[in-house]
Amino acid sequence: MSDASGAAADAGRLTGAPPGRERGARGERWRSYGIAAAFLAPAVLLLVVWIVYPTFHTTYRSFFDRSGDEFVGLDNYGEIFSQDTLVTALKNNVLWVLFVPAFVTAIGLVFAVLVERVRFSVAFKTIVFMPMAISLFAAGVIWRVMYEKDPDQGAVNASIGVVKDSFSNPGTISDARPSTGAVEAEPDGTLVLVDPVEPGAVAALGLTAISTSEIPEDAKQAVRPEALQGGITGVVWRDFKPGGGEEGVVAEEELGIPGLAVELRDDSGSSAASASTETDGTFVFEDVEPGSYRVAIPGSTFAAPFEGYSWLGPSLITPAIMIAYIWVWAGFSMVVIAAGLAAIPRDLLEAARTDGANEWQVFRRVTVPLLATVLTVVFITMLIYVLKVFDIVIAVAPGSVQDDANVIALAMWRTSFGGVRDFGLGSAIAVFLFLLVIPILALNIRRFRREV
Repeated sequence: MSDASGAAADAGRLTGAPPGRERGARGERWRSYGIAAAFLAPAVLLLVVWIVYPTFHTTYRSFFDRSGDEFVGLDNYGEIFSQDTLVTALKNNVLWVLFVPAFVTAIGLVFAVLVERVRFSVAFKTIVFMPMAISLFAAGVIWRVMYEKDPDQGAVNASIGVVKDSFSNPGTISDARPSTGAVEAEPDGTLVLVDPVEPGAVAALGLTAISTSEIPEDAKQAVRPEALQGGITGVVWRDFKPGGGEEGVVAEEELGIPGLAVELRDDSGSSAASASTETDGTFVFEDVEPGSYRVAIPGSTFAAPFEGYSWLGPSLITPAIMIAYIWVWAGFSMVVIAAGLAAIPRDLLEAARTDGANEWQVFRRVTVPLLATVLTVVFITMLIYVLKVFDIVIAVAPGSVQDDANVIALAMWRTSFGGVRDFGLGSAIAVFLFLLVIPILALNIRRFRREV
């Protein structure tokens, strides 16, 4: 007992503190550890339940077959690179990684630089950032509607149609055929009256095979016009009525076709005059020189209107989803880069301009290098997100083209829960995706440590 007391006294002399105080300090340390552990325990428990255990169990499950009864080793991982749908998913993810992070970063940089030069910068930032306020699934639903092929329903094709129509006018009707042998069709779609006409004649061009929906709303009852001295008159009409009628003869309930271009061609085939049909289908060429002419309706009249691109089809579905995804994340990129841009000393930019640099040189040689860290943050963040993209793909892509739009995360969900119910292969896909993300996470952590 005396030996123990002596040892404690010696320890106290060596440390410079009485034995009682040393025990008190040790107890205080354990008490602080206990408090920290008590606060961390709920987070650690949730981490183990929601992260650690699922990770190990998914990895373990990936080595078993569909039912989980038979050990198959690495067969599930080999199947990732052999199934056509899974190979398509890998290819699509490569495209996502190559294009989307770069485009999001570039667009955000452009927006951030330009928004500093406009008065309505706050409104512009709000509009561009607004898609971030909704879920990716909701954004996908919006773009699913916008990508409808019918220009009357899909906003994207409607916009493209407006641009196309400004350069090339669509035809009044998409197609028509002669109702009688008096009119013949040329290879380019032009309809020509077979018999030549002279001044004072009346030309009748009856057409058929015209859809009722294509008849202009202002079309009226067709009328055969009177002959015009020194001119040529005529009528173009839909030579059809319910219940029958005589071919080549304008009858009751048969409508004229307004807005058609009509040409008067001379013997050489050149256009001598042109006219347009009225609401009752009539047209007139006044003051025609004596001679023999042929009346023709150019093939361009029957040019089909713009029907829209199949954005939701197999060939365009992946780029279409990428555009929707970039639209969502451009606001995030702009706000982050704008924050970095605001931190750049304006003296450096003014010094570059004073030295004679133009705006492009200032942007390329001063602004971009100073924003390198921020641009790297945005780029790496987008790399992580595009590797696990899922909800916007399933929202935009119809079921018939999901194989063409497939990505790794969607393939994992479809394999495990989408009807296939192959949890072994689905677990292998999940582990494979996890392994793809790890190097990017490691790069991000390394960058954080270097900055600190």
